[in-house]
Amino acid sequence: MLDWLKKINSDYPVFWKEYSSKFEKKSNRYVAFSLETTGLNPNKDVILSIGAIAIANNQIIIGDAFEIAIPQYKHLHDNGIQPDLITESLLPKLAEPAAIEKFIQFIDNAVLVGHRTYFDVELLNVALEKLGCGRLRNEALDIEIMYKKLHDISDKSLALDDMATQYKLQKTELVSAIDDTYTIALLFLKLKSKLGF
Repeated sequence: MLDWLKKINSDYPVFWKEYSSKFEKKSNRYVAFSLETTGLNPNKDVILSIGAIAIANNQIIIGDAFEIAIPQYKHLHDNGIQPDLITESLLPKLAEPAAIEKFIQFIDNAVLVGHRTYFDVELLNVALEKLGCGRLRNEALDIEIMYKKLHDISDKSLALDDMATQYKLQKTELVSAIDDTYTIALLFLKLKSKLGF
């Protein structure tokens, strides 16, 4: 191996080196995920919570789930969001660096599945950059793109609830990353079957 490549690799945190080493073979595990954020600008907004659930053999694996709140009090205040959203949450809480590390360990080399995945992946990449890591290496699928392909739609955005209603999926009254994640997982399995892959 070239000396400069060894040096670059030695500068990464241990969890990132372990994660990066797992892409030799393709995974048969999918991970549906969703983030709650302070806004839609990856350059100034931050992640407030992460929800994720594994899918394997065309089944949602309830026991293989991830949910964490990330207290970002300064960003909450700057965005006019009440901090009790996080402080009163019953979710486990971790500071952003530890939460991102645990999420990376959870996803492993799985194929990520989300709604408007490009935005969530970019926010995760910004958080990883702060930790001295590279960019996510996982393949990523977007249920909105899958839905549009199946229904030959190109000119409009589709909310998660609209797609869920189309497939008669029960919606929860709660607004949380894990609830969205479960809906994403259900939609993914329906779309995956209809698209034949």
